[in-house]
Amino acid sequence: MMDIAFTLGGAPVTWLELASVAAGLLCVFLAGRASKYNFWVGYLYNILLFLLFAHRHLYSAMLLQPVAFGINAFGHWRWSHPKAGEESAGDAKTLRVSRLRGSAWMKYIAAVLAGSLVWGWVLSKLGNTWFTGTFAPDPHPWLDAFMLMVTLLAQFLSAQKKWECWLVWLAVNVGNLVLYLTSGLVFMPIVSLLYLVNGIWSLYTWKKHYQNGK
Repeated sequence: MMDIAFTLGGAPVTWLELASVAAGLLCVFLAGRASKYNFWVGYLYNILLFLLFAHRHLYSAMLLQPVAFGINAFGHWRWSHPKAGEESAGDAKTLRVSRLRGSAWMKYIAAVLAGSLVWGWVLSKLGNTWFTGTFAPDPHPWLDAFMLMVTLLAQFLSAQKKWECWLVWLAVNVGNLVLYLTSGLVFMPIVSLLYLVNGIWSLYTWKKHYQNGK
């Protein structure tokens, strides 16, 4: 799948990138409509992204995928095993959409900033000072690290079916646009733009679910 499918604007587009695009679009489409089937597509998406980012030397984004796979599995279980009082009005076996408490934001923001500083420093050394013969340097270590932490937060909130997850996903997609464009990827920036549109629509959709107790 590393073979080049075609070139666009002089940039090579691999079959792997195309497969990642298709899986990603389907996954967020289903998630935006609160469908539990998004998790099955998400497993495939994590595997494809791991391979894609490894090929592009985006190590933080690459290492995110096994963690994301685990969070995806947790969310799959959480959405289908609500606790007492968390059931959707439309389906007692489905978790309903809920909101974050204000104090939780400060805790999450502090965790994202702290994690970004630590992991960004590690990535800045990898391939430059450490393991120079094994890894190529990450082209954007600090942005890569920040995007890792924000994406983990978005996935964690999604797994808990919090409406605010879509606010965080919007920030993730803007950051990914910069990361992908400066890393030579062709279709992933297009996907991020489509994610932005889907995220805005999902904010509205999940708000309706929240208001209706679904």
